Amino acid sequence: MNFRRGSQEDELEINFIPLIDVLLVIIIFLVVSTTFSKFSELKINLPTAEAIPQDKDLDKVDIVITSDNQYFINDVQITDNTIAGILVELKNLKSKFNNDLPTVIINADAMSNHQSVINVMEAARLSGLNKVTFATKVN
Repeated sequence: MNFRRGSQEDELEINFIPLIDVLLVIIIFLVVSTTFSKFSELKINLPTAEAIPQDKDLDKVDIVITSDNQYFINDVQITDNTIAGILVELKNLKSKFNNDLPTVIINADAMSNHQSVINVMEAARLSGLNKVTFATKVN
């Protein structure tokens, strides 16, 4: 018995619109997430030179901070450990140099206070010595 008179069987269709939507989303994701790098490399031969040791010692001020926060400026211990005391000593040393400002080299012990290093940096700034560097130990 066929109760479906006059009705025809529908043909199956594949709907491509959702497939195209998914592919466009994938393409957009790939374009956005891809980085383009341009690698350029020049092969050059750098000139060489032999360094001749300089006889003149560079103008420098060595400041040593020990683990118990004692200050030594050019191997001379200072008694006043405040910023003002360090500032007085640095101004005295600065007047001994000509127009060239010396480099302040801070040799701080690993166990010294952070504040003691900041005190030296602040005193150097206030005295006008703006070339400050830190000495480290090479293993």
